Amino acid sequence: MAGLSAAAAKLRVVPRVATAIDEQDLERALLRKSVDTLLGDTHRCVDCGRSPLIGETLYRFAASEAVCELCKPLRDGSPQDSERVRNSEYGHAVRVHRLTPS
Repeated sequence: MAGLSAAAAKLRVVPRVATAIDEQDLERALLRKSVDTLLGDTHRCVDCGRSPLIGETLYRFAASEAVCELCKPLRDGSPQDSERVRNSEYGHAVRVHRLTPS
């Protein structure tokens, strides 16, 4: 090993084997990861598994059971609570309050 110091010559260099990653496989893996991340924040109906649309009402029959409007008639009894599905930017929008001249 010409040109290397004695300390550097003592170190063993282990070559790394580069694994070939297909571009399409990489794209699929990144897409799956991003979709899984987005799905973690959404509500789903426990009966049909559907993600309710913005503006739709979700009904809670138990602490962790959210049921969509389509599946609500299939349940016996009345729901304990309900909530409107809002977009992800709800509460983050800038609102303009107009002052009326006095």
